[in-house]
Amino acid sequence: MNKILLWFIFALSFNTLFINAQEKFTLSGTISEEKSNETLIGVNIIFPEIASGTTTNEYGFYSITVPEGTYKIIISYLGFNTISETITLTENITKNYSLSEALENLDAVVITEDIEKLNIKTPQMSVNKLTSATIKEIPVVLGESDIVKAITLLPGVTNAGEGSSGFNVRGGAADQNLILLDEAIIYNSSHLFGFFSVFNPDAIKDLKLYKGGIPARYGGRVSSVLDIYQKEGNSREFKMNGGIGIVSSRLLAEGPLKKDKGSFLFGGRSSYAHLFLPLFDLNNIAYFYDLNTKLSYKINDRNNIYLSGYFGRDVFSIEDTFENSYGNAVLNFRWNHLFSDKLFSNLSLIYSDYDYDLKLNFVEFDWVSGIRNFNVKYDLKHYLNDKFKLQYGLNSIYYKFNPGDITPTVETSGINPFKLTDKYAFENAIYLDAEHKISDKLALSYGVRLSTFHRLGQDELNIYENDQGVVFNEDFQIYEKANPIEVANFKRSDVIEKFANLEPRFALAYQLNSNSSVKASYNRMSQYLHLLSNTNSPTPLDVWTPSGKYIKPQLLDQYAIGYFKNFNNNEYSLEIESFYKTIQNRIDYIDGADLVANNAIEQSILNGEARAYGAEFLLRKNEGRFKGWLAYTLSRSEQRTPGRTPDEIGINNGNWYETPFDKTHDVSLTGSYELNDKWKLNANFIFQTGQPVTFPDSQYEFNGVIIPNFGERNSDRLTAYNRLDISATYTPKPKKVNGWKSYWVFGLYNAYNRRNAASVSFRQNQDNRRNEAVRLSIFGIVPSVSYNFKL
Repeated sequence: MNKILLWFIFALSFNTLFINAQEKFTLSGTISEEKSNETLIGVNIIFPEIASGTTTNEYGFYSITVPEGTYKIIISYLGFNTISETITLTENITKNYSLSEALENLDAVVITEDIEKLNIKTPQMSVNKLTSATIKEIPVVLGESDIVKAITLLPGVTNAGEGSSGFNVRGGAADQNLILLDEAIIYNSSHLFGFFSVFNPDAIKDLKLYKGGIPARYGGRVSSVLDIYQKEGNSREFKMNGGIGIVSSRLLAEGPLKKDKGSFLFGGRSSYAHLFLPLFDLNNIAYFYDLNTKLSYKINDRNNIYLSGYFGRDVFSIEDTFENSYGNAVLNFRWNHLFSDKLFSNLSLIYSDYDYDLKLNFVEFDWVSGIRNFNVKYDLKHYLNDKFKLQYGLNSIYYKFNPGDITPTVETSGINPFKLTDKYAFENAIYLDAEHKISDKLALSYGVRLSTFHRLGQDELNIYENDQGVVFNEDFQIYEKANPIEVANFKRSDVIEKFANLEPRFALAYQLNSNSSVKASYNRMSQYLHLLSNTNSPTPLDVWTPSGKYIKPQLLDQYAIGYFKNFNNNEYSLEIESFYKTIQNRIDYIDGADLVANNAIEQSILNGEARAYGAEFLLRKNEGRFKGWLAYTLSRSEQRTPGRTPDEIGINNGNWYETPFDKTHDVSLTGSYELNDKWKLNANFIFQTGQPVTFPDSQYEFNGVIIPNFGERNSDRLTAYNRLDISATYTPKPKKVNGWKSYWVFGLYNAYNRRNAASVSFRQNQDNRRNEAVRLSIFGIVPSVSYNFKL
């Protein structure tokens, strides 16, 4: 730790001396869209004569310091007209820019905004970016645009199953992904049990997926970070857009609170397929709704405030027997303050709540569970000079976990009220990130994060002999629940267990020439929360639990190296990456683990380890009438839990076994062809190795019943998954600039009607009493049509 801090101090001092040795001045300001005054993220500000540049941050702010002189400056952003002008710097200058749209049509299908080849020069790697327009063009099930399904078309990212909005990154589990919406944590990203995601593309401004080389400002998960920002709203005129589809519709309205100073944004979305169920004499209900809100106000040139929120709900019921609802609610107040033309700060106060309600009328009880947190973040970005930038800050999160509260629904219910013990925790972190341009060819990014986690007191906690909630039965060679020797009670202010982890991060880029570079990265990350689930993809029934006396935090070490190249003046680009990562303390479940309404989860789990490694390939075509990308991933994801002593066999005999997220081969091809001004054709093809599963390898008969015997974990696989989706976008009046503009999207999901296996279950045939395998397929071919408009 001390060596790292000394290195930062040395680098900071060196660069400060370098600044004082030369006469330099700073150009800073914000860049926004001309029509809406919406700030733009990732705009390139280039000084081509001295090969220097920067990009705008998440709030549209930029700052760059260069030697005194007269320069040509180029400001470029995908889909907007480029600004080129001459500027003389003899003093510090604050200058804001507005960019006008280059086209009124849908944006081109691209992944990254790598104008002026900044992606080649920067050390940031293992990052993908998608625009809202790109997401809307990708064919999806039932015609509903989906952010999560779009990112599964990228290398290193796979879906958690047919019809699921969960995703796995580089062989990691779904709970190892940090999902942020305007900096607020989203704990469940799905609607309708995974058929849709909670993110409305109309309200999304920017999306980045970090798979590796993750900056120190992020923490709390060990697989990836999906960072999503909502639009701020149009502060110049009222605008409205939306869409009407087969199963859902959406509407977004935005406009000024005060022209050029304040804006509002309200976006709503809802499904309505359940309204047609009575036509088929069905009393079932299945629908979702969500609401995106944002208020923005510019107090003065140095202060901006934002209030944003997301509220979503799912409701599902079958006749009068089963009722289920779940949803997210987040609220975030942010204050941007500019201390100087080189120091930008952001303070965030965040509330996040996820709850789950299950009512079983046939057994007459209601079960409610959830997780709630309060989060304070303070981040600062210091633009010291054109070669050195610092970003630092702190983060504190208070958690309350409700594992379950069971109450009878009628007085005559045979169920007694039962409350699982609430859990509390406090997570803190401080971080320091540096971006350091060593030379014209070598750039570094390095940082460190110090995270701490305190498991706070709770009403009841089981105490076990040798602190082991699971014991090994040597006679039967199985793991069993341990009996507690006492039950301890704590005050809320007590600390049951505490952890501290130092998380260094490092990345470099070496430019081979103007069109290619090699990059490498290393990062360590800690995860203190665990999702208790014995399914392969996340479900609302899953319960989050904190690290503590019996559950250790997960610790990741990930290494990556890559080669990046642009061809034909950025018409084509190639990215090749290889990664290797290990995870300590990955929880595993003993055979017969009971996770539902379990007040002593430590009696069902053991701490193991995981590893994943592989190579990713991404070839993009960025220009022309045909655009798109080809992504291929070759990887392996494994897990093992050896015995704690030589006498124990461990889980799966202590051997490595493939995780449910292992996909040896993963291929996706996405393309868009502009037929003419009115018609655009889109398609994507997916091929994946079948998901690892455990099938029985023998059977025996007991009292006339044939019972299957299962072998090693995940030693079999489902059949390979493949699918072709196609769509066509029709714009009746493509050259129309003002007033009502619209377009139609016609699509076919799973165009050749392949019945991909979502799962295989085993049952006994009632006629011949023999065991048989039953394959479940969720989707065949699914046509869709949607009407989209903009005013």
